[in-house]
Amino acid sequence: MKAFADLYSALDETTKTTAKVEALVAYFAQADPRDAAWAVSFLIGRKPRQAVPAKKMREWAAIEAGIPDWLLGECYDAVGDAAETIALLLPPPDRSSDRPLADWVESVLLPLRNHDEETQRQILLDTWRAMDHSQRFVWNKLISGAFRVGVSAQLVTRALAKLGKLEPGTVAHRLMGDWTPSADFFQSLLDPDSSDTDLSRPYPFCLAHPIDDSGQGGPAGLGDPAAWQAEWKWDGIRCQLIQRSGETFLWTRGEELVTDRYPELAGLGPMLPDGSVIDGEILVYRDGAVQPFAQLQRRIGRKTVGKTLLKDVPVALFAFDLLEDAGEDLRALPLRNRRARLAEIVAATNIPTRLILSPTVPGASWAELAEVRAGSRDRLAEGLMLKRLDSIYHVGRVRGDWWKWKIAPMTVDAVLTSARRGSGKRASLYTDYTFSLWDDSDRLVPIAQAYSGLTDEEIRRVDAWIRRHMVESFGPVRTVTPELVFELAFEGIQRSTRHKSGIAVRFPRILRWRTDKRATDADRLETLRARLSGPDGPSQP
Repeated sequence: MKAFADLYSALDETTKTTAKVEALVAYFAQADPRDAAWAVSFLIGRKPRQAVPAKKMREWAAIEAGIPDWLLGECYDAVGDAAETIALLLPPPDRSSDRPLADWVESVLLPLRNHDEETQRQILLDTWRAMDHSQRFVWNKLISGAFRVGVSAQLVTRALAKLGKLEPGTVAHRLMGDWTPSADFFQSLLDPDSSDTDLSRPYPFCLAHPIDDSGQGGPAGLGDPAAWQAEWKWDGIRCQLIQRSGETFLWTRGEELVTDRYPELAGLGPMLPDGSVIDGEILVYRDGAVQPFAQLQRRIGRKTVGKTLLKDVPVALFAFDLLEDAGEDLRALPLRNRRARLAEIVAATNIPTRLILSPTVPGASWAELAEVRAGSRDRLAEGLMLKRLDSIYHVGRVRGDWWKWKIAPMTVDAVLTSARRGSGKRASLYTDYTFSLWDDSDRLVPIAQAYSGLTDEEIRRVDAWIRRHMVESFGPVRTVTPELVFELAFEGIQRSTRHKSGIAVRFPRILRWRTDKRATDADRLETLRARLSGPDGPSQP
């Protein structure tokens, strides 16, 4: 545990990529394989579920430190991180332990959430008393389910590839799918002769970079449009449908196995040639048309899907790439070749309501494609994807071959009506805002919450203003006098029975602080309602 805590500190104290990779290589080179496997799991984002409620952790830490709850709260406001606050306030350890990370995780952390409250309290006190400050800090992060450090999965992959003298793509593939941290797994991860026996394992997803219309003149710098394939950029769930050795698996981009949640797509597997892997997008498809993302949300997160929901919210897989055919890895082939073979498979499967070849968008020039792109929202798309026809299927986000050319977001001018403090480094500042619009009775009705888009300087100014203009307190929320106006951007709009406004917006964020406007100049709810079409679908802004 001590070596892992030291690694966390080393990664947290530098912003240099080379230094992070060197620290990772040094740790993995000397770590016990069991410890290293758990470290890999945590570092690439597979954090455990919260084992103990945060409120209980703070309560027990305050008692152990001999301070009142309010003082711990004040310290948290100053530090900005609950795990670090607790680690700093606890008395020095009464003994020293260098128990391996794997033992801590497997024997203490994983069983912890299944114990009764008193047992949890005693276990937590015992662990705190056996750890120094840096170990407690990391341990608290793991217990709270909030573990993260300034290192990406790509950097971890680079470090492991360097240590094992492997291609990063090979390591990235081995890290995909469902695996359990163990000594055997870590050793196979670095074994150049290791063969993949996991039939369910997906490939690392190829991702696109956004095109900056403002600074680069849109896609004009990409050359001849004839060298590119344009497709609609759908707003669904990116996934890979895998059929191997008579078994079917459906993986999301977030590496969640969702085969049982979409039985109509799982049913496609046996109809595909064995050894097939299709990359595509899960979309609700009914009456020959894509339906709004709001419909898909009715199925997201459900472990089981009843007959009524299957009937009312049917999904289809819009296929846009073929990664494996008859067990052959096709990723090194040009896109035009992969697409041709995909088209043959989709046609042979012949289930046009469930497996659909994602349509390409014709255009003889970038101007012509821009004109087509302007109507993206009519198709419930976010814009266009541009893919070089001779591109391979890269691992991760590699600049140059795949671009996402999204349409401009919808915008609205809204009034700041309440705020709450942020988390982490923003815990002492009011950074999480609620914005409202005027209704027909000239009342402000909340329509969105947002916390991103302002500069650090603007955040400090808004925070100071909020502290001077607080009206009421509701738990952590502070209402304020309705004076400040901000321009919000969002990707979509839909009707909602869960919101007082009757409207929900998708991916809201702050574009700018409208210091030139008064609250009375802000938009009205009818401005948003005018953008709705159909029972829950968006229209053009």
